[in-house]
Amino acid sequence: MALAMTSSSPQPPPPSHRRRRRPQPAAPTPNANAKPKPRAKALPLLSDVGVGRDPSAIKYYARVASNLAGAGRLRDFLLAAEGLRAAAGDDPSFAARISARLLSRGVAAAVRDRGLPHVLEFLRDAQRVRVPAAEMLDADAADAVAAACRMVLEERRMAEFVEVVEALARYGFYVQGIVNPMDVLKIFVKKHDPYMAIRYARIFPNSQLLLCNTMEAFGKRKELKSALTVFGALKGQLGGINMFACRSVIDICGHCGSSVQARIIFENLGVAPDLTSYNILLKTCCNAREFNLAQEIYEEMKKKECDGLLKLDVFTYSTMMKVFADAKMWKMASNIKEDMQAGGVRLNLVTWSSLINAYANSGLVDRAIEILEEMIRDGCQPTAPCFNIILTACVKSCQYDRAFRLFSSWKKSGIKISLSPEQKRCLDGGAFTFCKEYPSNGSTTLVVPFRPTVTTYNILMKACGTNAERAKSVMNEMRRNGLCPDLISWSILMDIHGTSQNRDGAIQALRRMQRIGIRLNVSAYTVAIKACVANKDLKLALHLFDEMKAHQLKPNLVTYKTLLIARSNYGSLQEVQQCLAIYQEMRKAGYEANDYYLKELIVEWCEGVLSSGSDNRDFYNLDLQPKRKESFNLFLEKVATVLQKDVDQNQIVDVRGLSKVEARIVVLSVLRKIKEQYLLGTAVQDDVVIITGHEKTSRTEIETSAVDVEHAIVTVLTDDLGLEVLIGPGSHLPVLPNPKAPTKSRSNLQVPTKFTRPQGVIKIPVNSLNHWLKKKAARD
Repeated sequence: MALAMTSSSPQPPPPSHRRRRRPQPAAPTPNANAKPKPRAKALPLLSDVGVGRDPSAIKYYARVASNLAGAGRLRDFLLAAEGLRAAAGDDPSFAARISARLLSRGVAAAVRDRGLPHVLEFLRDAQRVRVPAAEMLDADAADAVAAACRMVLEERRMAEFVEVVEALARYGFYVQGIVNPMDVLKIFVKKHDPYMAIRYARIFPNSQLLLCNTMEAFGKRKELKSALTVFGALKGQLGGINMFACRSVIDICGHCGSSVQARIIFENLGVAPDLTSYNILLKTCCNAREFNLAQEIYEEMKKKECDGLLKLDVFTYSTMMKVFADAKMWKMASNIKEDMQAGGVRLNLVTWSSLINAYANSGLVDRAIEILEEMIRDGCQPTAPCFNIILTACVKSCQYDRAFRLFSSWKKSGIKISLSPEQKRCLDGGAFTFCKEYPSNGSTTLVVPFRPTVTTYNILMKACGTNAERAKSVMNEMRRNGLCPDLISWSILMDIHGTSQNRDGAIQALRRMQRIGIRLNVSAYTVAIKACVANKDLKLALHLFDEMKAHQLKPNLVTYKTLLIARSNYGSLQEVQQCLAIYQEMRKAGYEANDYYLKELIVEWCEGVLSSGSDNRDFYNLDLQPKRKESFNLFLEKVATVLQKDVDQNQIVDVRGLSKVEARIVVLSVLRKIKEQYLLGTAVQDDVVIITGHEKTSRTEIETSAVDVEHAIVTVLTDDLGLEVLIGPGSHLPVLPNPKAPTKSRSNLQVPTKFTRPQGVIKIPVNSLNHWLKKKAARD
């Protein structure tokens, strides 16, 4: 809208054709014959100012608008800009006259004082009045906006951050300078949010590359569903097939172990697959250990080669060689070698190594050595990993002495190969280095030296079995040869100490690693924990577990299982609580726990409160029913809740939703906890109240009613433990103990007539509890 000048508004300059005159002396008496002078005009409205008529007015109002912006009055600036744009007839000269310095100062102040939403609103309205505000901002204002965006990101307000960046991009702001886009996308990957990652990546011009990188990041975390979601978005954005993206997603499928999905994508490319796509698909099958599928694809490729559509290369054969080597199918690996030679493709270092590995994995050490010699005769010089494969095969087959003999022989004189004159001519001019030749009787002996690596010595340390002193001597020899023991070397030494029941030696090795500056990882701590568990030092194992987490190291599945193997050593309340905490932490970390061992621990621990132990195995039988698996989480939470309470708190035990056997276990857990605390000097101050409820509680195929649950609890309390119980809310009718009654029969239970309907509450009076505890203490 056009603005009219008011008394409070700055006075505009007069039009250029009327100049202000200096004051004149008093005019003489007017002459009747003189012509009347013209009267001065009033100040014009903005709507009356035209570009062609008065450019100086536009200049003046542009200066006024700039001052308003510099004072932080962005809304007033926009009003002035809108009016002048209408008056100037959409002439762009007005925007060019605005001071970028003052506008930037105002935007920076608005970011600081009023926040990003106000600035975004200003940028939106500036676009409406055709003022390119985002393009006019200087470095200071742009840095202020970017810093505010980064603050939102640091506070992990991710949805708000994406909305802000989207808006800034629409208004012409240089969003690439705010933060590295991949850093933000990695956050979305960690949050398992592919949809927000797609939305954010599409803001940038290089969105295709960002989406590909995001897809690969999900693949590395083995989140195939999220990776396929990003692939679908990328495919839809391109409007067609991108071979690079397709090859990447096929590779991701293999990394995630889904070769079937990779094959589906491969078959639905919509274009004729090339050799590279086939090779990636083979690699996928290799990573997923889908040997049969790899064989089918290989046969398909060979058929296409016969038809002249493909020409298999060394990568194809090397991948298939590795497939069969991993599967310990040495005969099939040998067939691949023949196919290569028939196709005129020469074996390279990778192919020969895979072939050696195929025989070594099958335990054919002698044949593996023959392949090594054949490799040398073919003109391919072996590297240390080739020798290490053979040494590893000796260790896996428990041929420890042979591993040391081969190592000593190779190190002393290398590996000697006899060459015929023809073989010698084939090798002349080859790539062999550090080799010696000795002519003898018309033939040549080729000596290839062996240079052991740290990995070589680590293999020899494994060959030491439980002999820690011999392992130390191998480590010392490693140092004498200029090599430094690594994390794996020390971990092997710790494992040897633990296996030989030398816990102190394992802990000393761990602390030595810390002193010499080796950064410990989860595997090193897990080996030390395993040594403590093997020596039945549960306290130290848990201490190392806490120390590992204090160093920001996340336990893995092996760590959790190593600790839970020691479940037979969990005897006290505190130790059982620790075991439950480990299981809960393991579940939260996303690992599948073996619930059978936890059930066994809880049953054995809580049934220990009974003098005669327990022959109850229904708990394990219930585990065979598929639907009971879903209810175990509820049972676990109930046990954890009651065990975490202090004895001096009100002991209210809620067994609603549990089966009768699970309810029995929970109640016995409470009594076991009370007993242990009583032996430590903590007296019982209150009754124990058990809530059973009225509804059907079991989720098994055979429904269990609250009556059955209450009967099971009353039976174990009265018949097995000799406690007095009260049934029903507010009821004082006792159910007297009947120790002589058989457990299997419930006809002897003195249940009041009013208990024909479940009342939902069982109470163990505090006096009965104290009497029972005194008897247990005297007996123990």
